Amino acid sequence: MSKEYVLVINPGSTSTKVAIFKEEGIVHEKKLEHAVDELKQFEKLADQYSYRKALIEDWMKECSIKVGSLRAVVGRGGLLRPMPGGTYSVTDAMIKDLQTGYQGEHASNLGGILAKAIADEADAESYIVDPVAVDEFENLARLSGVPELERKSLGHALNIKAVARRAAEERHKSIDNANFVVAHLGGGISVAPLLKGRAVDYNNANEMGPFSPERAGGVPSGDLMRMCFSGKYNQKEIMNKLRGYGGMTAYLGTNDVREVEKQIEDGNQDAKRVYEAMAYQIAKEIGAMATVLKGEIDAIIITGGMAYSEKLIAAIKEYIGFMAPVMVYPGEDEMIALNEGALRVLRSEEKAKVYEEEVEL
Repeated sequence: MSKEYVLVINPGSTSTKVAIFKEEGIVHEKKLEHAVDELKQFEKLADQYSYRKALIEDWMKECSIKVGSLRAVVGRGGLLRPMPGGTYSVTDAMIKDLQTGYQGEHASNLGGILAKAIADEADAESYIVDPVAVDEFENLARLSGVPELERKSLGHALNIKAVARRAAEERHKSIDNANFVVAHLGGGISVAPLLKGRAVDYNNANEMGPFSPERAGGVPSGDLMRMCFSGKYNQKEIMNKLRGYGGMTAYLGTNDVREVEKQIEDGNQDAKRVYEAMAYQIAKEIGAMATVLKGEIDAIIITGGMAYSEKLIAAIKEYIGFMAPVMVYPGEDEMIALNEGALRVLRSEEKAKVYEEEVEL
């Protein structure tokens, strides 16, 4: 049987996105929805493996794609040990860390587990690409000012690396010879300086940097401490203020940038102030990360869902346009990025990394 397809698996909390690629082209794709009541039967995320695997295999049958026709299966990488970016072969040691949730339970942990299981049945290769756990920090970036609180490398590595590769190609460069500041603008905001392809710093989108549609970003630490000990809030309520119901949602009651832009058009001055403050904070974070590269920047790249907003991009450009060319890649093409990572290895453009050789076990 001819092996011509790559299966891409991207698990989310209540869905699993799947796609079949033939080279760069998508042949089939679907978002497999999972009812919350169905998932309640599983005590841990890793226990959902067989349930999700069966759904993927049923979908492949519906598409008349035989398992034996797969040349590779690539899954979204999860909360593994801190590791350099790249495409990794899925190994037993990686599977163990994904099952136990080394840095926490997250739906993406299932990506590598599912990829390995289906690939083994297909006698194919299994990979993950640029997981959330990518850590290429310079040592100076780890210090926070409180020795017990080390800064951690957690960000939108998959999309950040993917758009950096595209930008480098457009500029007729290798990513390994280019410097970019990349701002991923989604429900959370990650801004990273890429020094010759390595993300040597990040703001942790859950805890630092600009406020976003759903997250508070960096807040005054003294006031936060007093709020925590005021007796008015429990831990969950504080976490909701920082993540999920913070940022634009806290000020305006919505996480939809399009709705806020409509409010501004209708003359809402509060919406205008919050919107402009978010753009201002994003620009400040880009400027801060530009200093990491000492001003040697090939381009500033803006990506993620909010990059579709021409109004927001224009507001940010007013602050940062003097520093370097600004390149915009709207959206978050995770499925394409995962396929591209697998193809680079299958075409021998790069070598698959081995988890055990890149992390401290």
